[in-house]
Amino acid sequence: MKRIVLTGFRGTGKTEIGKILARRLNLPLLDTDDLVEKKTGRSIPSIFHEEGEERFRAEEREVIASLPPDNVVISTGGGAVIDPKNMVHLRRQSIVILLIADIDAIETRLTGSPRPPLTNLPLHEEISVLLDRRRQHYYASADFCINTSETTPQAAGEKVLHFLKEGNSSIKQRTTALQFFKTGRILPLALQKLESVLTGDNRDPQTRIMGVAGYPCAHSKGPALYNGLFERYGLNYHYTWFEDPELDEIMRVARCIDAKGLSVTIPFKQDVMEYVDEVDEHAARQIGAVNTVVFACGTAIGYNTDWLGVRKPLVHLKGAKAVLLGAGGVAAAAAYALVDLDMDVTILNRTPATAKTLAGRFGCKSADWDAFDGIKPDLVVNATPLGMEPDTRSPLKEDQILSEMTVYDLVYTPPETPLIQSAQKKGCNTIPGTEMFIHQAREQFYLNFGIDVPDTIIRELVI
Repeated sequence: MKRIVLTGFRGTGKTEIGKILARRLNLPLLDTDDLVEKKTGRSIPSIFHEEGEERFRAEEREVIASLPPDNVVISTGGGAVIDPKNMVHLRRQSIVILLIADIDAIETRLTGSPRPPLTNLPLHEEISVLLDRRRQHYYASADFCINTSETTPQAAGEKVLHFLKEGNSSIKQRTTALQFFKTGRILPLALQKLESVLTGDNRDPQTRIMGVAGYPCAHSKGPALYNGLFERYGLNYHYTWFEDPELDEIMRVARCIDAKGLSVTIPFKQDVMEYVDEVDEHAARQIGAVNTVVFACGTAIGYNTDWLGVRKPLVHLKGAKAVLLGAGGVAAAAAYALVDLDMDVTILNRTPATAKTLAGRFGCKSADWDAFDGIKPDLVVNATPLGMEPDTRSPLKEDQILSEMTVYDLVYTPPETPLIQSAQKKGCNTIPGTEMFIHQAREQFYLNFGIDVPDTIIRELVI
């Protein structure tokens, strides 16, 4: 049997629920805190007091890396999910159950605990601060979530057992979803695989669904990348295409089958903000577009990782003079990234008023499209759809491209767009859209699973 791993903050019931599951499934229970104490011959309060949290985390990391691969129930320490290395080991061929509880319930359970505090704050405030700090990590760890605030360990254990047997969606919900997917442009073999996952006689009820949401999106490399990563890291997930002209229908189906997450593409990156419960304050709210939705514990959270995909290949050009072509959702992420790199940015768009509005949001300049030749930028970033199949026109004429420019085309289908080809002929430094896809996908995968995938692995799967 696959491992059952319990994650969550202290006081959410991992130990008691772990005992119940181990007894009901006739499996051993391993507690990573107990294993650290056994390995070191010291109590956890002693390790914290004498050598600090960093030493404890190192011991915890070694213990987690050595856990049995199957036929065991594992209860983890409250901070174990923060370390991406731990997540690689805990998630492999495992079913991860996140236990959550409200602050008052946790405080009541922890009052009088011998475990040392992790901050200098009063207990209630410490719980609040740490829960907020770890929340994204906890959500990334979850295949299934149970709120234990007002339920007994026995009832929580029954919920886990039900999930193991039935999964997180009914046959009616999965059949409805399958009808939706059949209206898209999924190729026959891919659709056959999806049908097997959703309604097949030998389906695994614990397999979760993810996908790319857009219209069109059949060209997306997402399924090849994510399904490749699922296989590499031993994750029981399947990634597919949520292609439909109506975002409302896409989100309805995603929630119907309790999808783990969505990668959002054209034309929904701005509209999807109305369909999520929360928007990440760091970037998505400022950018005004979401390309990543993570569903966890009944909450849909929107993030933007596009800006990181734009930023990473351009770090060496900090302070450069840049022209940004386009003023849509992707352009907003690009503008955020370029400004973050202290660049002198001018936004050009076929509709000058739209460029002016976007420039005003980020403190950039804007100009008419025809003003390009007079700017003579160091960097050109194409954030328009021009070059994307089937409209394979270049946004610039060949004589507008100068050899000293760096040209970054955010379109990645085809890998070498007409703009990139023209820039290569002129001897420019060129950055294809696959670079943006690689770097934003790395962050997106981390938000969904807590695993920090090396760029080299993603590159192998998409190029």
